[in-house]
Amino acid sequence: MECVVQGIIETQYVEALEILLQGLCGVNRERLRVHEICLKSGPNLGFVTSEVRLLCDLEQSEPTWTVKHVGGAMRGAGAEQISVLVRSMVESKASKNVLRLFYSLGYKLDHELLRVGFTFHFERAAQITVTVSSVNKMLKLHATDEAVPVTPGIQMVEVTAPATSENYNEVVASVSSFCEYLAP
Repeated sequence: MECVVQGIIETQYVEALEILLQGLCGVNRERLRVHEICLKSGPNLGFVTSEVRLLCDLEQSEPTWTVKHVGGAMRGAGAEQISVLVRSMVESKASKNVLRLFYSLGYKLDHELLRVGFTFHFERAAQITVTVSSVNKMLKLHATDEAVPVTPGIQMVEVTAPATSENYNEVVASVSSFCEYLAP
């Protein structure tokens, strides 16, 4: 599982947010440049369409791949009273042949994008990651060098933390508490 809070910020305020985050997190930021490929299952893979995201970290000297499946949000009476989105999520490292593997399994390209920005990873009663990034679309297949912003002048802010069914209440409290520093 993971706990998530998402928001947006105008690009003109990103530098001030970075300074605030540097002070709150107490760690240095890491540069972010991730090529995200979203695949959907074909009709021969079952009745329910599944979506898988392949993430390629382009900041590494040798790009690394991660497979990520994000499930639905937690539901029920308790979920309505939580200020943080809690959803299932499975993530695993993969080899550079992962795209070919999913194509051979019958998955089809749905869309791809490039996230460029920075992240902070720190511990505050939970392993929290804050990501500030512009989301860019590719005009040609896999052309990350030609990506253009989806929403010029606006960047996405995402606060995430891994959780389990046993500790999600504590993680929600930690993420919620941290996010209060970022409002509005």
